[in-house]
Amino acid sequence: MTVKLDFEECLKDSPRFRADIEVVQSDVSDLETRLEKLVKQCQAMLEAGRAYRQTSKSFVSGLRELGQQCSGDFMMEESMDKFSKSLSIILEAQEEMIETTQTSVKTKLQNFVKEDVRRFKDVRKEFERSSEGLEGALARNAQAPRGRQHEIEEASNALLHARKSFRSVALDYVLEINVIEAKKKTDILMATLSLMEAQAQFFRQGHQSLSELDQYRQKLNEEHTQFVLNSAREKRDMEQRHAAIKKKDVSYDDSIMDFNAGAPNGIVMEGHLYKRASNAFKTWSRRWFSIQKNQLVYQKKLKDRPTVVVEDLRLCTVKPSVENERRFCFEVVSPSKSCLLQADSERQQQAWMKAVQNSIASAFQERREDPHSPRRRCSSVSAFGGGGGDDQESEGCKALEEVQAIRGNELCCDCGEPGPDWASINLGITLCIVCSGIHRSLGVHFSKVRSLTLDSWEPELIKLMCELGNAVINRIYEARIDDMTIKKPHPSSPRGDKESWIRSKYVEKKFIQKLPETARNAPLRWASGRRDRAATQDRTGPRPPLKPKPNRTTLPRLTGLRPSDLVQKNSPGKDAREEEEDLGVLHPGALLYRSAALQKFPLMADALAHGADVNWVNASAESSTALIQAVSVNALAACEFLLQNGANVNLADSDGRGPLHHATVLGHTGLVCLFLKRGADYNARDKHQKDPITIAVDNANADIVTLLRIAKMNKEMREMDEAFGPSGDETYRDIFRDFSHMASNNPEKLKRRSAEPRT
Repeated sequence: MTVKLDFEECLKDSPRFRADIEVVQSDVSDLETRLEKLVKQCQAMLEAGRAYRQTSKSFVSGLRELGQQCSGDFMMEESMDKFSKSLSIILEAQEEMIETTQTSVKTKLQNFVKEDVRRFKDVRKEFERSSEGLEGALARNAQAPRGRQHEIEEASNALLHARKSFRSVALDYVLEINVIEAKKKTDILMATLSLMEAQAQFFRQGHQSLSELDQYRQKLNEEHTQFVLNSAREKRDMEQRHAAIKKKDVSYDDSIMDFNAGAPNGIVMEGHLYKRASNAFKTWSRRWFSIQKNQLVYQKKLKDRPTVVVEDLRLCTVKPSVENERRFCFEVVSPSKSCLLQADSERQQQAWMKAVQNSIASAFQERREDPHSPRRRCSSVSAFGGGGGDDQESEGCKALEEVQAIRGNELCCDCGEPGPDWASINLGITLCIVCSGIHRSLGVHFSKVRSLTLDSWEPELIKLMCELGNAVINRIYEARIDDMTIKKPHPSSPRGDKESWIRSKYVEKKFIQKLPETARNAPLRWASGRRDRAATQDRTGPRPPLKPKPNRTTLPRLTGLRPSDLVQKNSPGKDAREEEEDLGVLHPGALLYRSAALQKFPLMADALAHGADVNWVNASAESSTALIQAVSVNALAACEFLLQNGANVNLADSDGRGPLHHATVLGHTGLVCLFLKRGADYNARDKHQKDPITIAVDNANADIVTLLRIAKMNKEMREMDEAFGPSGDETYRDIFRDFSHMASNNPEKLKRRSAEPRT
């Protein structure tokens, strides 16, 4: 006997089980309809003797239809076909005997419909009531507030009884389904076989026709006998198994959930979860979730097309959520969105979080082992060099190697795992996959995470990464670690320990040196002579790099940096000491302002770590900002560092000139290219009502004029083609890529002028 539904599957109550239930119910309903039709046809034959001939043909047609309904069973289909053909011949001359035969057939089939099918319907109704009760209990359990223990206990107890009752009824329902499937074969086949036996015995005129079926009937009879014996044996075994399973405790919170990376169907994890909608109502819906093909998907019914929640698990992280009233919640965070999910129990919550983490690790392992993966092919070359040939490819790979060759970058900045292939571009550090996921969960205002192998890298960003590194940043953010009892995590530390360490280090900043009170509010003062010189230089041409004023009041900054980190390379020893002495008394905003002009990246990072406002304005110097100071010395990497840390690319000084104006006036083509890529407003006018394009034309700087006009034209073209979607301008990107490349690697090529500036 073939088992229609499995008992274990009904305990999961999966969409697959629900779909199978619907198929069975449809089959039984269809079978009931066809059997009732057959019985009515038999009754009509008995009552309408005059119409016997026509009615008998209809009955034979009904047998054929029954065989078609059993198209999945070759024995049933073949027997129906053979018997209907023989009966068509016999019915020509056999009218009287058919009444007796059909009476016996009608009785058997009618009993099957009235007793077996009715019993099946009763069990089905009980199953549906239990299912509705379970759904209600699950909803009440999920909605129980965290702070109301009595409601939680009441909901948990109700869910326990509802689940136990549902699974008990579900087991009975599955048993009834399997029994009626088996009985359908035996009763229908027996009725048909009885009919053929009666025809063979009583209808002499049809003897010739029936004799042709002797061998077949004999074979069918033997198969039926064996089938009955097998069915009885399997039924007994099934009843014993049913009783054994029913004795077990079926009140546990859920079925066993295991992560299976090598599942043959590709589904490594599946089960029911509540999902909070992203609309304004924030409604919760129960859906069947699964992890398959490196994606997190869900569906309501088996036939529904799966909805993708996370397209690529490598670019997401998972963490528990305790900010809402519901229990057992966790959040799957990706770069584009986050999804809040709720399990039925803490055990389920932990199992799902572990499954997502294992899927992320498994996906990255497959990526590393793939010979065509970007890490092996150095796919980021195209972003470095623009994909312009072998020279550009080798140059891109060399730039990537330079980032990884910075002192300390060979190990993860936070846990020390070798070979990190992720980076935080605003901090200038390299990270392992686990720490990068934690950094991503902090938010982009703390850390902007990119992959060294999967993402595109611009030349100025590579140059910035080479200016910092793990060693420099750790001397700032771990300056006091030796004086504290906390222990830095190692590669094999639990994820929770790493997350706690990273939050303490970058969000709470527990390990940086505290500023003395005198350095918190020390302003940045300029002598009047220096302001005059600065104003004169701004009118006549590019001004030289700022040289800090010496200060005899020595107040060393208590950072984790060594004195050598505060001094520029190739600086005279005396000037370096004076600069260090002067910078030591500045508050973080002023320190960021001064160090941006000096291109001292460790000091800039230190100022930001101590809470410097990246858009701090120096009121005594024409409301200039740190970004404008970096422009004044053509510091491409410093400008990139400030922009990555939130500097406003359009913040203007007291003359109404923003960074793009200053870069245009000074003829810094590479910076103009950088600011345009970062969204600078090329239409902004200064107090003289001049925009950057006018200034570039007045200075006869052909390269800058070209960049500004191309940017303006590209924006106008996009606005015109907005109805057709953002197609992108390849020429625009190629030109800006080339200028970025020259600004980072061959800046001397950008110092040319097409003609002398106009007065």
